[in-house]
Amino acid sequence: MTSQKFSDLCGKLLEIDPAGDAIEYEGRWRNWGWVQNIARQVHGLLAESGVGHGPVSFIPRNRPSALAGLVGLLTQERTIRMIYAFQSPTAIAASIEKLDAPAVLLMEEDVTPETLAVLDRCGMTGISLSDERAQIVVAGRRTDNAPPDPSPTIDILTSGTTGPPKQFPINQQVFAHMMLNQGSPVLADPTAPPFLMAFPFSNIAGMSMLAGSFLQGQRVALLDRFSIDAWRQFVREYRPTTSGLPSSAVPMILDAGVPREDLASIRYITTGAAPLDPAIQQRFQDTYGARILLIYGATEFGGPVAAMTPALDAEWGDAKLGSSGRALPGARLRVRDPSTGEILPAGQEGLLEVVSPRMGPEWIRTSDLVRIDEDGFLYCIGRADGAIMRGGFKVLPESVEQVLRLHPAVAVAGVVGVADPVLHQAPAAVIELRPNVSPPTIEELKRHVRDHLPSPHVPVHWRFVPSVPLNSAYKIDRGRLRQLFEAG
Repeated sequence: MTSQKFSDLCGKLLEIDPAGDAIEYEGRWRNWGWVQNIARQVHGLLAESGVGHGPVSFIPRNRPSALAGLVGLLTQERTIRMIYAFQSPTAIAASIEKLDAPAVLLMEEDVTPETLAVLDRCGMTGISLSDERAQIVVAGRRTDNAPPDPSPTIDILTSGTTGPPKQFPINQQVFAHMMLNQGSPVLADPTAPPFLMAFPFSNIAGMSMLAGSFLQGQRVALLDRFSIDAWRQFVREYRPTTSGLPSSAVPMILDAGVPREDLASIRYITTGAAPLDPAIQQRFQDTYGARILLIYGATEFGGPVAAMTPALDAEWGDAKLGSSGRALPGARLRVRDPSTGEILPAGQEGLLEVVSPRMGPEWIRTSDLVRIDEDGFLYCIGRADGAIMRGGFKVLPESVEQVLRLHPAVAVAGVVGVADPVLHQAPAAVIELRPNVSPPTIEELKRHVRDHLPSPHVPVHWRFVPSVPLNSAYKIDRGRLRQLFEAG
């Protein structure tokens, strides 16, 4: 682990020429002087509040003021506890109370009666961020004279794929290590194309992207949420050679019929938030001449631990289609039989275990079903904790989703298990159709699944929706899928 403090590395952002462009949002640039001003206001207000170097709960949205506020927090040695803004005011207030930090940094639009009430009741200082300034909205009663935290963390939120997002503390030096060990300078070339940022700051994907771009002084084009039109406009204007996308965006680009010439500058697309159907990967590569490089990581690993790198792709090409590549330097991967606990040889399917050099020497158990082939390439199959137990059969939702997406009328498919009085669980499918196609019947879709998979995999319940719900990490939100069936 690097000896340079993350707070010192981020502190260099306060020294950048204030006239230089920093953040583009909704067609307008904010310069580094604007970022530095908001960051220093956060410094001053925290000092004024009397909370010292105590932890701060942070509720960021993808807004320029949230990025500036993040700089204000990261340039001090204090723990940051992330809270998702993508929830109701009542849920946000409950998260604030549960985390119990003496101060809370939140967006102006999240200053609601619910958040104000919990801040006042708990004696917390509330600082809101707007495009004009940071300001105290609730003067707290709690003080802390503790010295700077010698080992501050960023308490990152998991994606919440199989349940509510959970907080996972990551030492801030993990992000310092990322900044100093990826072949880019601590202060990037300010004339380089901006980095397109659409992931939330509060999860590992967002923070990892920021550590490799904005926190090194690179300009950022900021989006509230990913959209095909905004991404396409960015690529056409700045002509980047690489781009990171959520895996759900890949079929969306194909379905939108984006012209090949619009993406002519792109050589590589990196993705890894969720599994990508190899057939869609192949179709995208054939359509646009750009290679898709899959990565594998998680909050618990402090970021990626395996990746299909450009060098590996150049060597192996489509022979390893669908693979997330090999273990990254220092990482170790192995597969364990979920029934016997035995470590399995190459080619056999089981539960993945990981040693991440960022997190320590211990093996970390996962719920991911994978196989590692004889050449050391990782293939992700699905999540064991999301498996549907239909009678005596185990059904992986990802397998059924992949088959459903092969149907020419299906754009997106999500599958979950719902309670069944006889079978214990039955698979249920939520379908988003492609535009301008004749909708298939349920019987047609059942035959399609039966043609590819054993009959226990055929969904019993079906819903057709305008768009399949995704969570803030752009993965299928299985909790919301279940609610569609529980609501009748």
